[in-house]
Amino acid sequence: MSAAPGAVVPRRRSGAQQSPWWALLFVGPTALGLAVFYLWPTVRTLYLSFTEAGMFGGYTWVGLDNYAALLADPELLTALRNTFVYTVIVLVGIPVAVVVATLLNTPGLRGRGVYRVLYFLPVVTMPAAIALVWRMLYNGDYGVLNQALGAVGISGRSWLTDPATALVAVAVVAIWAGLGTSIVIFLAGLQGIPASVMEAAKLDGAGPVRTFRSVTVPLLSPSIFFVSVVGIIGALQVFDLVYMMVGRNNPALPDTKTVVYLFYEAGFLDNHRGSAAAIAFVLLVIILGLTVLQFRLQKRWVHYE
Repeated sequence: MSAAPGAVVPRRRSGAQQSPWWALLFVGPTALGLAVFYLWPTVRTLYLSFTEAGMFGGYTWVGLDNYAALLADPELLTALRNTFVYTVIVLVGIPVAVVVATLLNTPGLRGRGVYRVLYFLPVVTMPAAIALVWRMLYNGDYGVLNQALGAVGISGRSWLTDPATALVAVAVVAIWAGLGTSIVIFLAGLQGIPASVMEAAKLDGAGPVRTFRSVTVPLLSPSIFFVSVVGIIGALQVFDLVYMMVGRNNPALPDTKTVVYLFYEAGFLDNHRGSAAAIAFVLLVIILGLTVLQFRLQKRWVHYE
């Protein structure tokens, strides 16, 4: 039966295009990498959390004993509290980055390129170097911070050895170090806002503050959501700053010890690999739970149009 005149006859795909092996050929390397470097370590960690390492190698199945001992350990609650407080403080950097990005996006601002480079420099600096420099700045005896406060008549303190200020001091460094990444993301989001929308707000009589609150922030909400998700995941896994800035012999360590630092002590100092795996898996569950909660709540305040 011949086709009607003018009708579009669909072209039959070749066998090579219909074969699923071509899709597997391109997806396979990525799937293999995910399985080897992400899926297998997760499964292995889950298995180790139910075992206890022997003195001379080998593992003994202990069931839920590691989790029972972990939940009964008061250090876990302390580490969880410190980690959540640190995360909340670090999230303060998000509105700061939004404001700075908005200022850097101002048309006609001179030296915008220089400011962007200066804000992004901490991102490409080694965390160990950042921790050592800020440790000297916070020093209670000869630190620059205390010298600056003394110049205006304010007595300084030992910021990293005082339990009341150590965690906040470390969180401030984390905000400073991660500000550049957030600013770059927000700048990309701001440049994607149509100029006609901003002009319409001005024609309606909205001032800079009203425009920022009612136009810029809602349209920037997808970028804010992304930064908040990534920021919370990173803050919950903090270790390097606490390890480098506080140290094991610091009297403020109990008030700055995070969940990952607790994992480090159990796995590398006490050689309790099963307990360390249980800590790691508990942290994984917490991160997954918070991430799912964020994705559910984002429907209420994130605007994609």
